[in-house]
Order: sequence, then C-alpha cells, then structure tokens
Amino acid sequence: MQEEIGELRRSHPKNLAGGDFTLCDAFYFCKKGIENIVEDQVTQRFTSEELASWNLLTRTNNNFCYISLRLTIIWGLGVFIRYCILLPLRITLAVIGLSWLVIGTILVGLLPSSNVKNWLSDLVHITCYRICARGLSATIRYHNKENRPKKGGICVANHTSPIDIVILANDGCYAMVGQVHGGLMGVLQRSIVRSCPHVWFERSEMKDRHAVAKRLKDHIADKTKLPILIFPEGTCINNTSVMMFKKGSFEIGGTIYPVAIKYDPQFGDAFWNSAKYNMVSYLLRMMTSWAIVCNVWYLPPMTRQDGEDAVQFANRVKSAIAHQGGLVDLSWDGGLKREKVKESLKEEQQKMYSSMIIGSDFNEDI
Repeated sequence: MQEEIGELRRSHPKNLAGGDFTLCDAFYFCKKGIENIVEDQVTQRFTSEELASWNLLTRTNNNFCYISLRLTIIWGLGVFIRYCILLPLRITLAVIGLSWLVIGTILVGLLPSSNVKNWLSDLVHITCYRICARGLSATIRYHNKENRPKKGGICVANHTSPIDIVILANDGCYAMVGQVHGGLMGVLQRSIVRSCPHVWFERSEMKDRHAVAKRLKDHIADKTKLPILIFPEGTCINNTSVMMFKKGSFEIGGTIYPVAIKYDPQFGDAFWNSAKYNMVSYLLRMMTSWAIVCNVWYLPPMTRQDGEDAVQFANRVKSAIAHQGGLVDLSWDGGLKREKVKESLKEEQQKMYSSMIIGSDFNEDI
C-alpha cells in the first residue's frame, strides 16, 4: 500500500500541496476495488478450478460438445459409459463398502479391549474404505510413507472434499473429529465408534472451546490411540490454494503430522461446492466422473518451537503443505465462504492508511 500510494503521489506532484492527504490517494483504493470486483483472491477459491482443455464431462462446458459431430458422438459415448456402466458398478461397491463398515465395526465392538480388537478394527476400516475408494475409481499415489502419522499425534491436511477422509484412510487409520449427526451419517458414527475411539461432539459442546480442547488433549495423551485427523481450514477449498488454518488444532500440543493432498481435475473435479450442491448431488457427480486421481504427500512431523504461538505454528504448517502440494498459500479465512468480512479486518486497513499519512518517514520519502 505504501509503495503504490507513494508512486501515485510522485506522479501527481501538484497534489502534494495542502496537507498529508492528497486526492490521488483515492485512485489507489478505486483501483484495488475494481481489481477485486473483477477477480479477487478469495471468492474464486470457492468455485471449481478452470481447466485448460475439455475432459468430455458435461459439467465442464456445455458448449464444447457441439463443436463438431464427431466430438458430439464421442461425448455421447462417454455419457453412456459413465452413467450406464460405471455408475451402477460404483454404487454397488459403495453400498458394499458402507454396509461392511457398519456390520464389521459393530461386530468388532462386541469384543473386549485388546490388541486383537485393535488389529481387527484397523483391518475392517482400511478394507471398507478401500472398497469405497474403488466405488469412486480412485487412483492415489502416496509419497514419503515413512512420515505417516503415528498414534498419539495429530494429522492436519488441506481440505477439498468430504472424500479426503476416504483418500487418507486408504493408507492408514485415523480417529475422526466432528459433530454428532442424525440419519445415515449418525448410523455410521455410532457404529465406527464402537470399534475404535473417535471424538464426536454434541452441538452444544462444539461452542465450548475449552471442552473440545480438553477432549482432544486427553485423546493425544494416550499413545495407544489412533492419530486425530483434522482439517484446520474448516471448509472445502477448490484445491488451488490453502487458506487460513484455525489455531485451535495447534494449541493443544502434541506432534503435528502435515499432509498435502492434490487432486488432478482433468479426470474429475473433487471439489465440493456446498453452496451449490447437496451431498447426494455431489456424490453423484463424483461417481459419474472418469476417475478421482490424486497425490498425497506425508510431510515430516512438526512441533511447536520455543517462543512460537499457535497462530505462527499454524501458518508454518500451512506454508509447508502449500509448498509441497504446489498450492497458493493464502492468509484469508475460509469462513468468508459463508460470512461477511469482519469489521476488524476493515479497521486494520484503515489504521494502516492512517499511520501512513500521519507518519513522518512516509511524508519525507514523498
């Protein structure tokens, strides 16, 4: 801000007379406002990533299938294959995977606590999640497996889709953290918690940060329990960037195991635009894609350094994930997906400009 306004003032020397504020300062704010209306850094992260070429999926661009008769025939053949052949097979696999997950975890939950129960629980979870991944035709490459999260730790990853859980659970077991739900999701939650300790919260508890932190601390204090899986962004981002990590996950202590997930949109868009599609519509889109192709990188474990607060630690982990996954590192809060900009952020910009026009160093430079 200081450099750009300085350039404007130097290019309009007549405006320097008559005080610290000059009329040309307004040009800077007008320019930034127009730039953000055309394309800002935040809202474009909540829509599907643009592709360089059409991948024969109807939702990419409806106009592309009418370029030529040959291309229309190829597109129609693709629709037949995806909806009439792949979709029924994928739905069957998903139903089998979820059914076995419920049945298997209930049966394992009947056993007394022992190493055998833990082994069977891990086997049931990994097997069922792998069946569900086949229901999405998921092709996953895991890198640096020696850095996989260990028990008693916290696994944090960038968040693109609800299937992130399935992608990670194909290569290891995790303790899930979330709010108690009803319906089918509630059935799954109640069944899997029988076989291994997950951390489910009632709606009233979610508002109590101290209660949530205590339960998470108690979990990681037991080195025999599975690592906790957390997505600190708190919302789905379109896999082009990583947005602000909430500091809560980094305040409870313990070892952080960062994981970077990067999907290939050429075969199917994994991003869930929850403002546009409900869960059923989203899953239908996933099952009618060509495939879900992604890379997963396990990063070296990280701990909080001396003199480092939770926010700085969260930003350091976020930067490492963004760098490894080839994603843009943004400081904006993903909560802007549903909320307006906080007044404190507006006041921060106002204070910055006020300090500039009051500060003597800036005026001397001009």
